[in-house]
Amino acid sequence: MQTCWSTRLARETHLCIAFMEFTFTFINFFFLAIYFIAPLIILLSSIIVFLGLLVGRIESWNNFDALYWSFITAMTVGYGDIKPSRKSSKTLSIIISLVGIMLFGIIVAITVNTATKAFQQHAEINSVLKIKEKP
Repeated sequence: MQTCWSTRLARETHLCIAFMEFTFTFINFFFLAIYFIAPLIILLSSIIVFLGLLVGRIESWNNFDALYWSFITAMTVGYGDIKPSRKSSKTLSIIISLVGIMLFGIIVAITVNTATKAFQQHAEINSVLKIKEKP
C-alpha cells in the first residue's frame, strides 16, 4: 500500500515539476521574443497614444479619457461610453483600430509561437525520459 502511495506521489511530483519547467520555458521564450520585437511594439503603441491624444484634443477630452478611448478602440472593444463626433476624429479612430489590430495581432502571434516552441521542447524531453524509464 505504501509503495502505491509513494509511486503516486512521485508521479504527481514529476508532473508538477514538468509543468513548472514548461511554464518557465514559455516565459523565457515569450520575453525573449518581446525583447526582439520591442521596437515595433513601442512604435505601434506610440502611434496609438499620439493619435489618441490628437483625437482628444480635437474632441476636447482630457488626456486620461483620450488615452482610455484610444486603447479601447485599438483593442477593438469599443464600449461606446466615449465616442468621437467629428469626421476627422472618426477617420483617426479607423487608423487607431488598424494599428491596434497589428499590435495585438503581433502579441497574440508571439504568445502562440512561444507556447508551441515550449511545448515542442518539453514534448521531446518527455519522450526521451519515457524511453529511459522503460526496462
